[in-house]
Amino acid sequence: MRETFTGVGTALITPFTKSGALDEAAVARLARRQVDAGIHFLVPCGTTGETPTLSPDERRRIVEIAADAAKGRALVMAGAGGYDTKAVVHAVEAMAKAGADGILSVTPYYNKPTPEGLYQHYKAIAESSSLPIVVYNVPGRTGCNVDPATLARLATLPNIVGVKEASGNISQMAEICRSVPTDFIVLSGDDAVTVPLMAIGGRGVISVASNEAPAEMVAMVEAAERGDFAGARTWHEKLLPLMQINFVESSPGPVKFAMAAMGLCEEAYRLPIVAPRPPSQEKILAALKAFGLPVVTGARG
Repeated sequence: MRETFTGVGTALITPFTKSGALDEAAVARLARRQVDAGIHFLVPCGTTGETPTLSPDERRRIVEIAADAAKGRALVMAGAGGYDTKAVVHAVEAMAKAGADGILSVTPYYNKPTPEGLYQHYKAIAESSSLPIVVYNVPGRTGCNVDPATLARLATLPNIVGVKEASGNISQMAEICRSVPTDFIVLSGDDAVTVPLMAIGGRGVISVASNEAPAEMVAMVEAAERGDFAGARTWHEKLLPLMQINFVESSPGPVKFAMAAMGLCEEAYRLPIVAPRPPSQEKILAALKAFGLPVVTGARG
């Protein structure tokens, strides 16, 4: 049996209607598509899901829909993070009631807590819930880095079970893998470094590219899990242009444009996220076509 929250988790986009409302039918459809493709867990209400622009009721509803779609076949790790510890505790409680199996909690952004502040923040969250909690370290977005020593300290808390590591610092990732207990789950937060991280002890990825190509991302990660790094490299080489094009502009604009171009959702964003510029759209469409993914007639670019 697979260990909880290892393998590939998809950082789900949040589909909206043209009027800007949450598209619940599309949420369900996209979640089922992921599960049918063999994804190991779903990650709704994260950065890729435009979560800062979602209301608490919308976040709860998205997790309810994802949990219903995943029932019995995949797990749901719901996003619940922020710079107000008390508010995060309430958000975690809401996600638990909505059916989440675990929580992905981004580090506090903007207020730049000290290592002690980070530890106390996550300790308070962990003590408020029985759900497993994965720390999300993405200093490029938050201005806050969880150093290996702080993460090793957090790993001593019973339900802090892992980290989504998106620092971009492979040396830091190596130090984390060396410092934390063997049962602590280190996940890549960057598709392009998944295979290198797994080679030094990582256990998978929370992926953007798996929105577009879930089965292929699963094939890459499962090859690495088996120790078949030659096979994993082959998949990595094929997937790399897709991984890169999702960040041709600020994510999640590109991946959302790509999903709409594939006919999987409306092309609708919430400010401050906007559509990629026309030259970027052309590059995204070219990458989709080169990978062999369908592009609907009339897609822009």
